[in-house]
Amino acid sequence: MTDSIEHAKQLQEQARKGGLRFDAYLPPDLAEWLLDFIERGVFTDPSEAVFVIFSEHHDLEPHADLRTELLRRSCQAAIDDPRPSFSHEEVTEHLRQLVAKPQPEPAVWQKKP
Repeated sequence: MTDSIEHAKQLQEQARKGGLRFDAYLPPDLAEWLLDFIERGVFTDPSEAVFVIFSEHHDLEPHADLRTELLRRSCQAAIDDPRPSFSHEEVTEHLRQLVAKPQPEPAVWQKKP
């Protein structure tokens, strides 16, 4: 974690002048969700989606009451979810198996010239 903090400090001045470019990995569910938005024309590419979503998050940052309400509603939706729940042991075993299984290569979005 300390390396990340130091790295952020080193990039501050350049980012203040020219912004920040970075790579991001999305797990399959989020990747599908994002690509669906692009297919429907909501976003032109992943970079635009990141810009819009981060901008929205930035705009909401000063409104702690809204963030708290959103968290409360998300937790309540999880509690109200009618699907069967899983024990801690079941979840741990599922995650262990998932991590042990070879993962396919992720798709890579490259801007067209």
